[in-house]
Amino acid sequence: MDSLKDIVKTDMVFVRILIPFALGILSFYSRETHFLFYYLLILNLCLFTSLIIINISYNKRNIHRHIGINGVILHCFLFVSGSLSSILYNNHTNTDYYILKDSKYLKIRITEEPKKKQNIILFSAIVTKSTPQKPSLTSKKHDIRLFYRASGKIRVSILVNDTNPITLKYGEELIIHSRFTEIPAPLNPAEFDFKAWLATQNIYHQIFLKQHELVRLNTNTGNKLIRFALELRTKQVAVYRKLIKNDDAFAVASTLILGYRADLSPQMLDIYSKTGTIHALSVSGMHVGLIYLVLNWLLYFLDKKKPTRLIKTILILSLIWFYTLLTGFSPSVLRAAIMISAYILAKLFTRTTNSYNIIAFAAFCLLVYNPFLIWDVGFQLTFLAVLGLIYLQPKIECWFHPKNSWINKIWSTIAMSLAAQLATYPFSVYYFHMFPLYFLLSNLFITLPTALIMYIGLIILLFKLDSLGPLFEWLITFTNLGLDRIAKLPFSGISAIWISKMELTVLCIALMLFIMAISEAKKQTLIIAVTLFVGLQSFMTYDKLLAFHQKSTIRFTLKKNYAVALIHSHKAILFTDLNSESKAFKYFVKPALDQHKVTQIQFREAIASSPSLNPY
Repeated sequence: MDSLKDIVKTDMVFVRILIPFALGILSFYSRETHFLFYYLLILNLCLFTSLIIINISYNKRNIHRHIGINGVILHCFLFVSGSLSSILYNNHTNTDYYILKDSKYLKIRITEEPKKKQNIILFSAIVTKSTPQKPSLTSKKHDIRLFYRASGKIRVSILVNDTNPITLKYGEELIIHSRFTEIPAPLNPAEFDFKAWLATQNIYHQIFLKQHELVRLNTNTGNKLIRFALELRTKQVAVYRKLIKNDDAFAVASTLILGYRADLSPQMLDIYSKTGTIHALSVSGMHVGLIYLVLNWLLYFLDKKKPTRLIKTILILSLIWFYTLLTGFSPSVLRAAIMISAYILAKLFTRTTNSYNIIAFAAFCLLVYNPFLIWDVGFQLTFLAVLGLIYLQPKIECWFHPKNSWINKIWSTIAMSLAAQLATYPFSVYYFHMFPLYFLLSNLFITLPTALIMYIGLIILLFKLDSLGPLFEWLITFTNLGLDRIAKLPFSGISAIWISKMELTVLCIALMLFIMAISEAKKQTLIIAVTLFVGLQSFMTYDKLLAFHQKSTIRFTLKKNYAVALIHSHKAILFTDLNSESKAFKYFVKPALDQHKVTQIQFREAIASSPSLNPY
């Protein structure tokens, strides 16, 4: 292992920094590890001191003879640093965490743009103060001396009045009752784990309130730049709402261009999911990349001299970050903006740029800011897709060399889609339990329309060209109809795929070894990869055989409905007051039946007199 100075000089420095740092975050994510904080802190101080001493006396004492010492200590230091950041970021380590206080009321600040679903307003907030006494909730002026410092995040749901509903904004401060409860674990098998999902956002408690139970303080202490960005985005969304009459087209435009989570119909979401194009509805690296490509092409005449290249870089960075502002600083756009900014700057100051190092740098910066991002599905899939494009796309393109320029462009698009899908395949299957078989066709179909939608949508906003509205709406509607037809093709996708974390790990290892074996022509690695694939497939086949002989009963826990499933082999009789189109059935019942590999469901409206009665 090289010295620290030699390591820093290498092109892969941030890759070597990121891996142990990320492993430290993963290893100490659980709240049960908090008691180790001070021990890890002392250990890290010792490691840091050792690094300084070793590198000061590196040449004098011939430490280079002890190969690997400096590298091992450095990687241990980074691993422990990741562990400390994970533990320290968790709310449970704070001595002023609001759940530890005997408080009747909390002062909170809204940390995101509130979302309204029917008559419920949902948002996340941070607690800034707490009080054990009851303040005057009717007065606009509250005695600040009654409140004491508190911290932590909380999920808030507010039932609004139908006659006089309130509207809340990012950064607004409220006083609420302290009737919080711990977020419950899933009550049904295979149900979405809302508790674990919120835990990755450092939220462990929630509160339900009625509109009259909260007090607005008429103050806004949120970040001024974020508040401005969200207000600006709201104005741009209003422009689209005025121009576009079709609700689905409006929702796609707002989501695709501005990252505004408008309510897409379940049918439209199903179409994008089945065709493997759901990524197009999430403003991410692809969208920022399209903007960069156009700006880079438009400003090509500035590449001749170094001063003009600097001007070009400043212009492109400014416009990319302005677009990030337009999207309300959407997390996925921020990730992409940081990554592309690092790439542009590296390209300006160095002749050669290491793409892996740039990705690692962007990931490291984001994880230093928020270690829990490592559990975010969007974060994982974004970086996997980019890695696939960097490593796999050039190799796939080498398989075929068409002479026709148009065929070459089509093949390049196919290679790009294949690379991204292959890199994200294991995690996509694990999280979404489905795999679209026509993803090549659908991604090839939306490539040009998506780019045009992006460019026309931005031109409408920037230059106020309302006359382009009908063309804009027609293009989105055309894209939606085309994807709908692809989704209705026979065998459009494989659904109800359930794999465990162990199977996910084996699949990832097998896929990586297979890619390495193909790209580097290593026969032994290929044999290992194929063996892992065969072993995984054998295990999954055995699991299907067990399901074929299964007999079980599932009693579902639902708030307003009832459901009991009697399962025999791949068939189930479901006693319930739900139907196949009910949200409760899709979110709470069907996942469990899919996990049990049930393919035929008979709905019965009434439960027999004896719930334990088994007709099999």
